[in-house]
Amino acid sequence: MATSVRELRARTKSVSSMKKITRAMELIAASRIIKAQQRAQAAAPYARELTRAVSAVATFSNVEHALTTEPEEPKRAAILIVTSDRGLAGSYSSSVLKEAERLAEKLRSEGKVVDSYITGRKGVAYFTFRRRPVAASWTGFSDQPSYDVAREIGERLIGAFLADTDEAPSESVGDAEEPAGVDEVHVVYTRFRSMLVQEPTAVRLLPLEVVEGTEKPAEEEALPLYEFEPGASEVLDELLPRYVQSRIFFALLQASASELAARQRAMKAATDNAEELIKKYTRMANQARQAGITQEISEIVGGVNALADATAGSE
Repeated sequence: MATSVRELRARTKSVSSMKKITRAMELIAASRIIKAQQRAQAAAPYARELTRAVSAVATFSNVEHALTTEPEEPKRAAILIVTSDRGLAGSYSSSVLKEAERLAEKLRSEGKVVDSYITGRKGVAYFTFRRRPVAASWTGFSDQPSYDVAREIGERLIGAFLADTDEAPSESVGDAEEPAGVDEVHVVYTRFRSMLVQEPTAVRLLPLEVVEGTEKPAEEEALPLYEFEPGASEVLDELLPRYVQSRIFFALLQASASELAARQRAMKAATDNAEELIKKYTRMANQARQAGITQEISEIVGGVNALADATAGSE
C-alpha cells in the first residue's frame, strides 16, 4: 500500500509540473492575442480600400488584364494553405487542412489539377507524411507574420498564375525555381471571428474575385469614382499585385490571431484537466494512506487481542 501512495504522489508531482507549463503557455498566448488582433484590425482598412479601388478600376474601365481575365477552360488551380508552425493549439491546423482537402476535392471533381502551397510546419508535415507534392512552402512566422513574407508569397503565386499552364508539369515539384502555371489561385486560412470562434475559410484570389466579409453588399454601398492616370491598364498593373499581397497578408494576420486564440483555449482546457487529475490523485493517495493506517491499526489491535487471549489462557 505504501508503494501505491508513492506512485500516486509521483503522478501528482508530474501533473503539477505539466500544469505549470500549460498555464504559462496559456498566459503567453493571451498576452499575444491582443497585439495580433490589433495588427489584423489595422490591416483591414487598407485591404478593404485597396479592394474597393481595384473593384472600381475593373468595373469602370474596359481594360482586360491577365489577373482579371477568366480562362475559358481552367485546367490547373493553386491552393495556399495557411497552417501553424507549432502545435498545442487544439484542432486549429487540422480544421484548416480539412477545409483545404474539401476544396481540393471540389476542384478535382471539376477536372482541375491542384498544386499545394503551404505556410506553417504543420501543413508541411501533413503533406510530407502522406508523400504529397508541394509546389512551395514557407515556415517560421505563423504567430508573427510580416508583410515581406506576404509579398514573397504573392509574387510566387502571381508568377504561377501568369505562367503558361500548357507547359506545366503533371506533378508539382517542391520549391521549384520555375512555378507551374495555374489558372486559379485560392487561399484557405482561419478567419478570426471572436475569442471562441475561429472559422476555416476558403477564398479565391485570382482571377480577381472581390470577397470581403466586412464589406457591405454592392447594392448598399456604391463604389467611389476614380480618374485613372496615366491609364486604367497602368493602374491595374500597380494595384493588382498589391491587392494580392495585401489579401495574403490579411489572411496571415487573421490566421495568427486565430492560432493564438486556439492555443489559449487548448492550454486552458489542459490546465483545467491537470487540476482535475491533481485532485483525483490526491484523493486516491489520501484514501490509500488512510486504508494503510486503518490496516495497521487493525493489525495492532488484533495482535493485542491475541496477546491478551494468550495471557488469559496461560493463567
